[in-house]
Amino acid sequence: MTTTTDKKGLRLFSMPWWFALAAILIIYVATYLEVLSTDMGGIMALMLAIAIPLNEIGKRIPIWNKYVGGGLVLTFLGTSALVQWNLIPESYVESMDVFMSDTNFLTFFIIVLITGSVLSLDRDILLKSFAGYVPAILGGVIGAGILGSLAGLVFGVNPAMIMLQYVLPVMGGGNGAGAIPLSQIYADVTGGSSDSYYAFAIVILTIANIFAIISGALLNSLGEKKPSWTGDKKTLLRNSTFDVSDDVNYKVTMGDIGAGLFLTVAAYTFGRLMSKSILPEIFGAPIHQLAYMILFVVVLAATGVVPKSIRMGAKKLQSFTTTNLTILIMVGVGADMDLGEFVAALTPQNAIIALFIVVGAIIGSALVGYLVGFYPIDAAITAGLCMANRGGSGDLAVLGAADRMDLIAYAQLSSRLGGAIILILGSFAFSFMM
Repeated sequence: MTTTTDKKGLRLFSMPWWFALAAILIIYVATYLEVLSTDMGGIMALMLAIAIPLNEIGKRIPIWNKYVGGGLVLTFLGTSALVQWNLIPESYVESMDVFMSDTNFLTFFIIVLITGSVLSLDRDILLKSFAGYVPAILGGVIGAGILGSLAGLVFGVNPAMIMLQYVLPVMGGGNGAGAIPLSQIYADVTGGSSDSYYAFAIVILTIANIFAIISGALLNSLGEKKPSWTGDKKTLLRNSTFDVSDDVNYKVTMGDIGAGLFLTVAAYTFGRLMSKSILPEIFGAPIHQLAYMILFVVVLAATGVVPKSIRMGAKKLQSFTTTNLTILIMVGVGADMDLGEFVAALTPQNAIIALFIVVGAIIGSALVGYLVGFYPIDAAITAGLCMANRGGSGDLAVLGAADRMDLIAYAQLSSRLGGAIILILGSFAFSFMM
């Protein structure tokens, strides 16, 4: 992902520009002759060949690079456009979907980031920030409900319908953990059609997801102008510093990275064990495996039982992953979004209501976040925008645009635990407001 200009000349993805372009050209030729393999090696080659030039262009477009999200957002939207215009052979688009969903590289990417980011935090900061996080999430939900309802009144939509059909799907933690189970709850409680509810919910959620990504980039720019409103982009808690000199000076070995990888997949397995077997629901709401994983890693970090060598190995693995593979994820996420469907659904009413919901989530989470001791911008991005997007893939797009990938653990709490809270609220709301 790194592009630099030094005495050796322009470099793309840490390569001399001519070397990188030659590799990209070879991959394009193989793709359009349809001799590129559809296994992991071939698909990663194609995804990087798409991502590297788009990312470079996005970082160089004036205004776009500062206020819309730069290279990562152009990679996301550009890939979606390439798919929409059939410029990528269908077999490779399908293989990207298999790579992201069936092989589930997206989840692997997320769990690496979670483990490395949590284990690198000071334990006192970690505990204090997680303790105030649920109130910040609820502040975002309340803010989204208030502003969304105000926008609905302009179009003659009553607040109850705004909450049920707009706010709940947007703030529900994405598609699989939010819109789909919400549609089933809607059908079970009201006797209505789950398909009709879902069809509308996914449209609103997709629109809000785009606004959330752009808002992440704008909040990052605001943080550069108002540095007192944000921290080091790695923690939420205000006025908290800790000495990292020992960590910086520690020489990480290949064995440490391997140990960090093993801890990562073991923690993920623990989360899946809890969510699928031991305690799949709490108060009737399903708890996602990543939510359990986050809590498990937090406990490990807070108790100090993980040796420094493993912590530093997990952090180094996270650094490699975010530096080199984030643009690959943006290609996969972009290929999955139907740009044509999004444009068709972008009516003035839907767009304005969705925008107000996203702004409400920003304001509510920022205000409550500040009251519990968080930086308002970082609280707005994680507890607000990462509730108002499309779950795991949306979290990565928002954090990428906001240049805050180290806050992935908080973002995932929004999508997973926050999404569970919305399902519980939805169960009551459908009963009393329909």
